[in-house]
Amino acid sequence: MSPESQAFVVFSAGMLVLMGIGMNMGLALVLTGAGMAWVLNFWDTQLLAQNLVAGVDSFPLLAVPFFILAGELMNAGGISRRIIDMAQAWVGHIRGGLGYVAIAAAVLMASMSGSALADTAALATILLPMMRQQGYPMATSGGLLASGGIIAPIIPPSMPFVIYGVTTNTSISALFVSGIVPGLLMGTGLIVTWRFVLRKIDLPKGQPLPMRERLKASGKAFWALLMPIIIIGGMKSGVFTPTEAAVVAAFYALMIALFVHREMKLPEIYGVLLRAAKTTSVVMFLCAGAQVASYMITLADLPSVLTQWLGPLVNNPRLLMAVMMVVLVLIGTALDLTPTILIFAPVMLPIAVKAGIDPVYFGLMFVLNGAIGLITPPVGTVLNVVAGVGRMPMHSVIKGVNPFLATYVVLLALFVLFPQIVTLPVQWMR
Repeated sequence: MSPESQAFVVFSAGMLVLMGIGMNMGLALVLTGAGMAWVLNFWDTQLLAQNLVAGVDSFPLLAVPFFILAGELMNAGGISRRIIDMAQAWVGHIRGGLGYVAIAAAVLMASMSGSALADTAALATILLPMMRQQGYPMATSGGLLASGGIIAPIIPPSMPFVIYGVTTNTSISALFVSGIVPGLLMGTGLIVTWRFVLRKIDLPKGQPLPMRERLKASGKAFWALLMPIIIIGGMKSGVFTPTEAAVVAAFYALMIALFVHREMKLPEIYGVLLRAAKTTSVVMFLCAGAQVASYMITLADLPSVLTQWLGPLVNNPRLLMAVMMVVLVLIGTALDLTPTILIFAPVMLPIAVKAGIDPVYFGLMFVLNGAIGLITPPVGTVLNVVAGVGRMPMHSVIKGVNPFLATYVVLLALFVLFPQIVTLPVQWMR
């Protein structure tokens, strides 16, 4: 067996064994990378240390901690709640209105934080008690909130797009633009599915609020709604880069929380910074470990090995894309989004490019599959968030998410058959 084939065996078997025993993902990546270095006769502790540092020594990657901080500030400063209140004022009176409120709020919040876990936690904390009080079935409601939460990694600004762009050297701005139409279609798909689900649920209509109250709620959400306009507009006009946009988002959220809404006091900033730092440390250690594994994957030329194995599929981009999406869905049932990007994106992207698939389009599809993995058991991180916040059994949330998961699978197939849905907006924005 050649050293390259041995390296592939070490990588795949090592990751399976280490994940199986519950080892920290970042450490598992470091150890598998070290094993590959040994097999390839590139063992050098200094080289491993250099790659660990290089994994986090990246200016674009600075966007991650600042977007995480922006999400924490939004929740602590009342920005998220005002968005939900505005949606409630406009559509809350419709039969099943709280479901439509959840979808509208999920889309709006996705355009601000880019974190599926933060958005889902905010939505579930506010809306689940209201849904329970008004007689909504908790399983279906939890499934809807979880499905809405994963729109956050798709609509810009998106932390997974930042990580993917840094890992694969793909334009982060182009990735951001690629997520706008698919994200809106995800929201539309949830509306259609929720409307279908409502046929089996007996829920009363509410009384619509006077226009004055609706406008008042919209006015309170004005500063929140201005945030995505500033971020996307600033990047489109070239005023700041995606990394600088993350800083602007965090600073803007801080100013609104302290001086406009005045729901956060100065002493509370420490707690917000601490929560953001804990989340950031997990993500950054993953990035550092992934750089070690990625460097050895490049030395072993694993993409070329896989390309030879795939053979005829390389000549059929749509079929190759469909196969890769199936593989990613299966991977997504076992791994969270960030590790999936860090481990598999550097391996799969060269194969996709060789088949003539646009890197930005592939990036969107990659992240979308990973996001769907967040609501797919057995891992289903977002499902765990909803179950924890709502104090619901996990199997109940899994049952409730199934109709919305089916909708996302249909959308995936649509994007595979018609990649122009993703690529044309990117070309137009350029």
